[in-house]
Amino acid sequence: MSRNETMREFCHLHNIDINHLQVRQYFSHLFNFEYITDEQINNFIIQKYNQEREIRRLNEESLVDQLSRLQHFDWGGSFGNSLEKNIVNNYVKRIQSFDRINEEIEGSLLSSLRGYTLNSWYNHWTSILIEDLFKDHTNVLPTVGLVKKIDFFINNIPFDLKVTYFPEQLLAQKLQARGYGNELTRLKRVCRQLNIFIPNDLKDKQLKLHLYNKVSEDPRDEARLFITDLKHHKREIISEAEENPEELKVWFYENQGEARFDASNRFFLVLTDEADLTNSWKLKRNIVFLREKINEHLNNIILDIERLNTEFYWAKNQRTYNCKSDILFIKQTENI
Repeated sequence: MSRNETMREFCHLHNIDINHLQVRQYFSHLFNFEYITDEQINNFIIQKYNQEREIRRLNEESLVDQLSRLQHFDWGGSFGNSLEKNIVNNYVKRIQSFDRINEEIEGSLLSSLRGYTLNSWYNHWTSILIEDLFKDHTNVLPTVGLVKKIDFFINNIPFDLKVTYFPEQLLAQKLQARGYGNELTRLKRVCRQLNIFIPNDLKDKQLKLHLYNKVSEDPRDEARLFITDLKHHKREIISEAEENPEELKVWFYENQGEARFDASNRFFLVLTDEADLTNSWKLKRNIVFLREKINEHLNNIILDIERLNTEFYWAKNQRTYNCKSDILFIKQTENI
């Protein structure tokens, strides 16, 4: 409640005179005001949130419908979090021909820009929808407006919500540790056994998804057994992380993007489509399913402070950080 406009509104509601104060004195004055209770503050926060929420609620069904129109979640290249940097490095500084750079703008660059923009749009609006699912619950206290690194409070503990998936890099490491080996190598091997064409014009990440789809669609027993076995290994890895989530929480902190690094308290929501991990992104717009699972978790939540304590090492500055974090796995089980 640190925003000036919000504090003025609160003071007006409770007949608190702050006309004699400078704006920078509002917060300390209210914080030390002996007649104001936590209950009054919380009620005001909930009232403000409900006003904001009602506007979004009226448009929620329409928004979900719009999000459901995205059929492919493809970033369209390696833009990452720095669109301008990649345009400069991969196009501006590499191409000398006027005709060729125009061709690239109309071709690969336009395709990449479209993918980057659509995926960013999808992530932005689904994150708002999912935040509201948490904030709607009676065990959660929302924030008023935008507060840096805090989306809501659970049992007076502030959390920054991070909606994510089980990381591919960690999944690959766990497969190796199990003796399964490299997934792409195994896919290539089964493709050669079944005489499935392996293209040579795709990068490893794209090729892995491409071959996985081809093998998944193949009706032969060898292909079906391969996919079933691979899914089994991945499900077990994710289930083990769900039972002992400390390693995954630390991994998320230690492998976050350098540009957005912070050590704030985080609530990780890990979404998994067990039928096909590559479709886990679709769960972000499955509001009915998410509401059921999130409410089920929050109805029974008991935050163990010791369990929430998280320590991680940030290699970029060689420092150790301490924070609090929680994690909720939501899995959509394959229909048999």
